[in-house]
Formats: sequence, C-alpha cells, structure tokens
Amino acid sequence: MSRFLPLMCLLLCVGGAQAPVAQAPAIQQADLTLQREPGLSAGVQKVLRGLPPGVRAGVLVQDLQTGRVLQTRLLDAPFIPASVTKLVMASAILNERGGADGWWSAELTVPAAQIGQASVKAVTLRGSGDPTLSFAGGGYSLRALAKQAYARGLRVVGQVRLDDARLDSATWKDAPIELPMTALRLAEWHDAPPPSAESAHSRLGAALTAELRRAGIRVTSEQVGGAAPLKPYLPPPRTDGQGKPLPPDPVIPVSRRPEQAIASVRSAPVAKFLAATLRPSDNLNAEELLGTLALRPAANGTLSGGLARERAYLGRIGVDLSGVVLADGSGLSRKGRLTPRALLDLLRVMYELPYPLAGTPAEGSGFPAQVYRQRQNAFIEALPQGGTGENVPAHDGRGGTLARRFLGAGLDVRAKTGTLPGVSSLAGYVTAKSGHTLAFALMMNGPLDTPILTLRALLDETVEVLAAEN
Repeated sequence: MSRFLPLMCLLLCVGGAQAPVAQAPAIQQADLTLQREPGLSAGVQKVLRGLPPGVRAGVLVQDLQTGRVLQTRLLDAPFIPASVTKLVMASAILNERGGADGWWSAELTVPAAQIGQASVKAVTLRGSGDPTLSFAGGGYSLRALAKQAYARGLRVVGQVRLDDARLDSATWKDAPIELPMTALRLAEWHDAPPPSAESAHSRLGAALTAELRRAGIRVTSEQVGGAAPLKPYLPPPRTDGQGKPLPPDPVIPVSRRPEQAIASVRSAPVAKFLAATLRPSDNLNAEELLGTLALRPAANGTLSGGLARERAYLGRIGVDLSGVVLADGSGLSRKGRLTPRALLDLLRVMYELPYPLAGTPAEGSGFPAQVYRQRQNAFIEALPQGGTGENVPAHDGRGGTLARRFLGAGLDVRAKTGTLPGVSSLAGYVTAKSGHTLAFALMMNGPLDTPILTLRALLDETVEVLAAEN
C-alpha cells in the first residue's frame, strides 16, 4: 500500500538565489506525485455521526483489486484492538508453521545407547507446545505414541520424563488469561486447564504413564522427571605419531549422542485449529498459540520472546509498526495497541500472499470447495463469516462471532471482531457492489461505559455503506 502524503508546498532553491522564471519549465510537474489522504465519504460520515460522546473512531479502507485507498480517518492513531489482535497471532503462526498445511509434532525419545532395547532407563515426551495433542483421541495423541513404542519392541520403562523446560511459565503470570502456559499441553485441558505448571507436569506425566501401561509397557517409577539436559559433545584432541594435530574424530560415542525417537505423531493442519480459534475468538487457544512462538530455542521461552517474534514477523512483511504495542495473543489486555494502518498492511499482505489450502473437502482439508474468491486463502477462510445465522452460544459455527451480524444484508463479509469495555473493532474483508474485495480496519475506543451494542451497530452499518458505495 502506498504511503499517503499530506498536500504540502514545494519550495525549490538554487544556491540560495531565486531561479529565473524562464527556467521553470525545466522542472517537469509530471515528475511529482503528491497524494492527499482521502477522507470519509458522505455515507460513512453520516453513520459515524451516531458515535456516542467521547468515542473516537479510526477508519482505513482499500480496494485490493485496484490498490486505491478509499477512506481514512485517524489511520495512524493507536487504538486498543481487543480480539482483533488475534489477526497478528494467526498470521505469525501460519508463517512459523510454513502455511495452512503446516503441522505440529510430538515424539517419544530414549537414550541413544538404548535404542532398540526392550528395557530403557527413561522415555521423554517432546512436543511443539501446541494445544492440539490429545490424551487418547485420534492419531495425534499419547495413545498413538504409546502404541508405536510398543510396536517398536519397548516393554519396560524406568521413568517417564517431560521436555517442558522450553517455556518459562513464570513469565505468563501477568498475562490476562491468568493460566500457566507450558511447553507441553493436552487438548482435553481446554475446559479444565491445570492451575499451575507443576500441576500440568504431574497430570501430563500421569496420563503418559497410563497410556504406556495400557499399550502393554511396564513403567517402574511413578515419579515424573524432566528431560535430560543437552550436553554438547566436544571430541578430545588428536595428534599423529609426530605430535601434529589431527582433525577431531567425527564419530560421537553412543553414550554421548542425543536421545533418539522411537515414536512420533503429527497434528492436523494448522489452518483448522486457527479457524477454531478465530471464529469463536477463543482466548485460551490464542494465548497457547503465542506460547508456541515463544518456545526455546527459536525464542527465549518467555512471553516477551513470543511477542518479539510476532513483531519481527510484522516488520518482515512490511507492516508499519509506528504506534504498535503487542501485549498478548488474545487481545484481552488493554495495554496492546494497533493502528488502522498496521491492520490494513497486514490484511493486504495476507490477501496478496495467501497460504493456500491443499486438496478438497473429500481429502480432509475441512474447508468448503469454493473458498474465498477461489484463492484457497486459508487466512481469510479461518475468519468469522457474517450473516450465516447460526445461533450457538459457543460461536463455534462457520459464522463464529459474526453469525448473527449482517443478517439479510446479502454481503460476503469475512472479518475479526474485537470487544472490550469501551472498545469495539472490526477488521477484514468485504465484497463490494463492484465485485472488488475491500480490506477494512475499523476501530472504536471510548469510555468504559460506552454502549457496545451501539458501537457494533455502527461498525456493521459502516461496512454495509462501504460495500454499497464501491
């Protein structure tokens, strides 16, 4: 998106003296491209005259087919975004996982010296930090890992260990979700999460122990340990017969080799879980996904480390970070700030560089055959869709938090909602009357007692006006 330059006077001076009038034609006016920031149309202005006292509104709209910026208001002002900040998390996750069909993994490892043996000192569960690993359901589960280990000949385990030191749970204590983030999680914890990292450690260890025993593997210790620390191997120096140094021996002794996997499982495509997070605006899922970005060694294991990876990603794709403050993954924090410009930068990139969905519904992609604008755009398909009409308290249908909005409007709206006391936001895409796709970022902040339903109605009416005018 082109940067919008305010109209200004252009003064040309040559050596401090005024240039003769006769030389003026040498300066080609066509070489100058000055653009005025467009304001608001009469239709949008009329809608926003209904804003309650003390509420400020930011507006930025762009036609993604022509690149033309259509409407602006306070486009560089920082706003509390609420759950619209989940767009940042979702885009960063798609990038980090390598696209819509990316996946997470989990594995069981044993000491390299004991690989292939029926009895081992310990098995260690290692994972990607994602919240989709199940206790017993499907192929991405502890049960599937235990069955694989048994098929590989494992019969006796001294101790179950967990590689849960890759995340510093203490740094999440001040996060608004008020739940521990751990490097290993189970999907079944969503509705009853462990109250502490210590509880998560013991519950997960007990679950893995139970599944190993269920598969026919004897576990002799009830104590759940931590993963063995990695000790880099430094080969001893070598010399020849004359005492001259030789290259180090490339062969690492078995006793010093890293642990090796005896079982491994892979999650469903990441796009499906993003849809399950964005559509109902699931706050816990969003924070857990931010936790996957914070894992060592890609980050430093802290909340700030995960946020730094998000910010670095936004910078790489050209998002204007002026005024942007990232505070969490869910948008529950009132400390976060996004600008309409930053949001639209992100929306445009995610439209122009979509992460495509592979396959068809019959092949398990989980998305309809005719996806958004036939571009197979997983990011946009994961968003709530306006006016679908589902009336489900959990907002877990296709329409998500937009299911009961835009009813009867006849519009194709795909957008993320954001709501906190005094905050209402909407950012995403709408197909205009012209058939063009418009990207829009609408943000409203006001006093805590501002009527949210009033703001929401104004946002929806603004989108309807935008679609009708373009």
